[in-house]
Amino acid sequence: MNAIEVTDVKKVYGSGQSTFEALKGVNFTIKKGESVAIIGKSGSGKSTLMHILALLDRPSSGKISLLNQDTRQIKNNDLNRMRNETFGFVFQQFFINPKDTVLSNVLLPLKIAGIPSRKRKQMAIDALEAVELSDKANNKANDLSGGQKQRVCIARAIVNQPDIIFADEPTGNLDSTTGDKIEKLLFNLNQEKGITLIVVTHDPELAARCDRQIHIKDGLLLEDA
Repeated sequence: MNAIEVTDVKKVYGSGQSTFEALKGVNFTIKKGESVAIIGKSGSGKSTLMHILALLDRPSSGKISLLNQDTRQIKNNDLNRMRNETFGFVFQQFFINPKDTVLSNVLLPLKIAGIPSRKRKQMAIDALEAVELSDKANNKANDLSGGQKQRVCIARAIVNQPDIIFADEPTGNLDSTTGDKIEKLLFNLNQEKGITLIVVTHDPELAARCDRQIHIKDGLLLEDA
């Protein structure tokens, strides 16, 4: 089964003389359970592509199918719910509330999804156990190291048991030893839980760990290996 199918996707910003084509007709498929790296330099279109794949933005034209469902047919309210239930996100910036506890940060997607209080607390604890941070549940997020903060982000990404994790330069702010641990954790989730992993990166070593690399330059795919 395909996790995502991309058909002739284009993204245009502006109009008239200020028109900019960020994506110029992109086609590829990502299978369920696959790990894929999207590689490109700054300005290549890779971030635009990730936002469209994650349903954070709509293409100007073309089609995105998510788990064999045409996303053009989905209303905005349903799209928000689908994104919260289907995706987990791990970014280079940690995007956690430093004044809240680790547990509160991980609980957030479950609150949005309307999961009952007792159930969501257990789900959050389970997610923290998966990233070996259950002993930090009541610590303020601000008191954690960079690697621990990123593990909190991964716990938050997997707490809703997503089909797909998007990781945008997930080790960009970490030293190499900590980065290796985060990479290992992400790929273990991919291999052991069957979560589709989509990594946006310019790091060739991280990209090489994926099943496949999609190279993008000037809004076009160079290869789909």
